[in-house]
Amino acid sequence: MNFSIRKLKQADNAIIASIIRAVLTEFKANKPGTVYYDPTTDDLYTLFQTTGAVYFIATLNGKVAGGSGIFPTAGLPAGCCELVKIYLSAKARGKGIGKALMQHCFAAAKEMGYASMYLETMPELSTAVGMYEQLGFKYLDGPLGNSGHFGCDIWMKKIL
Repeated sequence: MNFSIRKLKQADNAIIASIIRAVLTEFKANKPGTVYYDPTTDDLYTLFQTTGAVYFIATLNGKVAGGSGIFPTAGLPAGCCELVKIYLSAKARGKGIGKALMQHCFAAAKEMGYASMYLETMPELSTAVGMYEQLGFKYLDGPLGNSGHFGCDIWMKKIL
């Protein structure tokens, strides 16, 4: 297995959008209020030009296999960013790639001066939820910030 992690390029837009929607469909989480229907999913490159944001692409044997990023979501507490759009194609799972992507996000967030990281997810993505727990995310009673993703009902935060 040969995987690497790099920053998102404009040429990655279509393939990463396709992976995100395929994963949500696979886990029956392709519902309103999720990134499945978010128009920014089709142009993540432009979205992640935002100050305080970065998105990483994982490649497996030279092909885009997934990605993850951090974003300064409106309404989050000072010093907090959101872990967003962490998705891996089926063939890329179980190889440590998701964990490596998240660790890239943790390091980038610290470098940018963030002190904590927030995420939103849903029970359908239970494997991911377990990984978040293992990597130090704690459950919250409700959402933070204004992500617009009302389809998510699990909220977690980690101190960096």
